[in-house]
Amino acid sequence: MAGWLDWLMGQRNKSADQAKERLKLVLINDRTDLSPAQMEQLKNDLLAVIERYIAIDPARVHITMSQEGREHRLLADIPLKPATRKR
Repeated sequence: MAGWLDWLMGQRNKSADQAKERLKLVLINDRTDLSPAQMEQLKNDLLAVIERYIAIDPARVHITMSQEGREHRLLADIPLKPATRKR
């Protein structure tokens, strides 16, 4: 029974965390005046520029926006592909 309750509470926490992240994105989008489509285009543009110089794994890219007080931050977690040496 305790395992089931822990699982249920874990699910609730994950759901609450996801809802909190969505709300943060909505607030940030309102304050930056960017639509979701513009945010997606910004992400795509950033990745295209980075890919010109560094091999990345686009499937594992995670971009988020956060707020600390009045300051907004765009955070990007972009896994790099292993470098191949030319011989």
